[in-house]
Amino acid sequence: MKNFSDSIKYIGVDDTDIDLFEGQYIVPEGMAYNSYVILDEKIAVMDAVDARKANEWLENLDKTLNGRNPDYLVIQHLEPDHSGGILAFIQKYPNSTIVASTKAIAMLPQFFPEAEKINKQAVKEGEKIELGNHVLQFINAPMIHWPEVIFTYESSEKILFSADAFGKFGVYDASPDDWACEARRYYFNIVGKYGTPVQNVLKKLSSFSIEKICPLHGPVLTENLDYYIGKYITWSNYAPEDSGVLIAFASIYGNTKKAALFLEEKLKQAGVEKIVLSDLARSDMAEVIEDAFRYDRMILMAPTYDAGLFPVMESFLHHLKAKNYCNRKIGLVENGSWAPVAAKKMQEIITEMKNISLAEKTVTILSTLNETTEKELENLAKEMSVSS
Repeated sequence: MKNFSDSIKYIGVDDTDIDLFEGQYIVPEGMAYNSYVILDEKIAVMDAVDARKANEWLENLDKTLNGRNPDYLVIQHLEPDHSGGILAFIQKYPNSTIVASTKAIAMLPQFFPEAEKINKQAVKEGEKIELGNHVLQFINAPMIHWPEVIFTYESSEKILFSADAFGKFGVYDASPDDWACEARRYYFNIVGKYGTPVQNVLKKLSSFSIEKICPLHGPVLTENLDYYIGKYITWSNYAPEDSGVLIAFASIYGNTKKAALFLEEKLKQAGVEKIVLSDLARSDMAEVIEDAFRYDRMILMAPTYDAGLFPVMESFLHHLKAKNYCNRKIGLVENGSWAPVAAKKMQEIITEMKNISLAEKTVTILSTLNETTEKELENLAKEMSVSS
């Protein structure tokens, strides 16, 4: 077992067989389901794992307990990737008590009808459980990213068990040096809609002395915690993280792609140092959403399709809207052969987003580039070269 304390042990498992997390997010490096056990006069297990890895998790726990029995299983988040092992745990340790928020206790029978017969303890904001030398204090963290979520602070070792917060895609042993990219993709696609709740819990955490952060996914964070917390402050405020331009395009026969490549070159000539070019039909949608939130400017380029908007662009914009995309500058480029309406359709979705500044002129391409539209793209590049 991986240990980061004499009395707190890691008993989580890596899932390298999973192809899609939450049924939609590509995880080429797998996924960690983190769980920890605190060994004291009383023993607390911090969270379960997905049911598909429950046996491996219980083997890890059994080796760590060395013949003892756990007193508590603290469930900070009831989503199945963290609660799936509850039933197997209770079958093995029937005298243990499930500790969770009041809302989680109420929801438990939805996942496990057997929950009516399980020992349960609902905990409220600020409530504590003494294990001996270790004391667990519970912090309500609703809508990060479910309403029943709690964090747990262990005061003797100054450890924050942060549920899904500060997690990332990938396995447990992934280097913290690689944290930001997959943590950003994880945050904006899973937690991103709930910026205000994240800010609220960050304010609560400011009063705690924290030396380690133990999330439910990814590595334990032990150094330079201000960096990770700072990222969450930026992300939850929907502030651009970096200066740059995302060109998100869709192309049927390649003409809009040629325009996107032309625009990319003009942006470089105008002095833009960071440009990300994403073909929405071929790119991982979650990564494009990550880049949309990362940078302060975005150019959308799409053809008209069935008298409407090309489907992958429409899907992309609805994803952004659902995640509260805001506070950015957007340029629009449409393509059409006889009745282009893509820009109008894009703008209809964009107007439902907050604090979006549109470029002065929309560029309309009629089938293929010509001298006029090349000049218009060059002017768009100049306008979008200025950081918002």
